[in-house]
Amino acid sequence: MPSRITGPKDFQNHFGVSDETLKRLIVYESLLIQWQKKINLVAPSTLDEIWHRHFADSAQLFDLAPKDSRIWVDLGAGAGFPGLVLAILRAGRGAEVDHEPHILIESDQRKAAFLGEIARKTSLAVDIVISRIEITSTQGRYKSVDVVTARALAPLDRLIGLAKPMFGPKTVGLFPKGRDIRQEIKNASANWSFTCELAESLTDTEARIAVVTSPEAKSEG
Repeated sequence: MPSRITGPKDFQNHFGVSDETLKRLIVYESLLIQWQKKINLVAPSTLDEIWHRHFADSAQLFDLAPKDSRIWVDLGAGAGFPGLVLAILRAGRGAEVDHEPHILIESDQRKAAFLGEIARKTSLAVDIVISRIEITSTQGRYKSVDVVTARALAPLDRLIGLAKPMFGPKTVGLFPKGRDIRQEIKNASANWSFTCELAESLTDTEARIAVVTSPEAKSEG
């Protein structure tokens, strides 16, 4: 685990992002602090650690995805972690030209408005979908995507159920989890067969990132 990411320069040094990407994240930080006064986007106790607790925690997922990933979907995007941060990193590496826009699904209209404001102020190409993930029509719009992400959305059992319609043979799910991840895997295994590798978190020694592939519902019989 690296030393704590205390600000923009630490983030840039660790993740090797461009100055343009860093500028976008600085705008993001400023708007997050402004909007936090109106709506609860993140835990207030984390506002002084945005670069570590939110930006770095999100950015660490980037290298866990296949290099040729084109279609990314973030479930329950909230304040944009990890989805919007990943979209900014992808844009910094030419994704807006070569790849599909990042898809952010968020049912709360105020949070979706916040995501839209970040996208506008940073000239970022993203698709913000204001909808509940459980809605069949929403799930049906995105089949066999390359990467599905979600942070602090639901236990793994329910998360796999929400994401399963979007999975294809090569889809990878990247789900940051806390110290109870092994119990979550056990619980999910009662209803699903799936492959799950655990990657160490760069931001929390007790956290892990669940890298999920090939989920299939187990028959009730």
